[in-house]
Amino acid sequence: MASVLQFSDVSVVRDGNTILKSISWTVDAAERWVVLGPNGAGKTTLLQLAAAQMHPSSGRVQVLDDALGKTDVFELRPRIGFASTALARRVPRDERVIDVVLTAAYSVTGRWNETYEEVDLRRAQRVLSEWKLGHLEDRRFGDLSDGEQKRVQIARSVMTDPELLLLDEPAASLDLGAREELVGLLGGFAREERSPAIVMVTHHVEEIPTGFTHALLLADGELQAAGVIDEVITAENLSSAFGLTLEVTKHDGRFAARAA
Repeated sequence: MASVLQFSDVSVVRDGNTILKSISWTVDAAERWVVLGPNGAGKTTLLQLAAAQMHPSSGRVQVLDDALGKTDVFELRPRIGFASTALARRVPRDERVIDVVLTAAYSVTGRWNETYEEVDLRRAQRVLSEWKLGHLEDRRFGDLSDGEQKRVQIARSVMTDPELLLLDEPAASLDLGAREELVGLLGGFAREERSPAIVMVTHHVEEIPTGFTHALLLADGELQAAGVIDEVITAENLSSAFGLTLEVTKHDGRFAARAA
């Protein structure tokens, strides 16, 4: 099976602080990974490396067969779908939903003087429909609910048929209904054979969709465990990473955790 992401002894140091330490990790094309860990564990930094948004201080990061530092990241990034709150903040509030998704074709936020073909428009409309947003295509992005904005971000990230999809806390700040709707949609997408490799960062095991196959657990910038999801998401591993005795359960493919 072809790998889409390889970290080899990767460390990131900023202003004398070690954010990631000696991380080795491989993601294959058919795998769907969740990255868990407490605040400050290095999860977002890990995702930024995978998105070719930054370079490691040491070690080697290979994304879609291209090694960071030896490739043109501006050619690499369009092959990666990336949804994050930081990206959403760059979207103009008065931008139409259809244009938020459509502009992914040029890797820009904010419609300007680009020229799009009819096939691009049809593709954007189809993606919006798949994420249950078709009825909102003419609405302003800034007028949407948090849950709708999160789904628009994901629709934008898959617009270009990426080979690797990265999601940074897609369910953060959502109420229970919006979270469950999004988790259900992500679960369906993860189970489709045509979907790309997925890496999703979250703080909560309750936000892990069904269909995710692997998990990586970080704490203090170090890899605590990585592998098949049921072998990583355990009471022992989570208790160690979060510094609290936890109970972990799984029902109908969904995890839950609480203090013991």
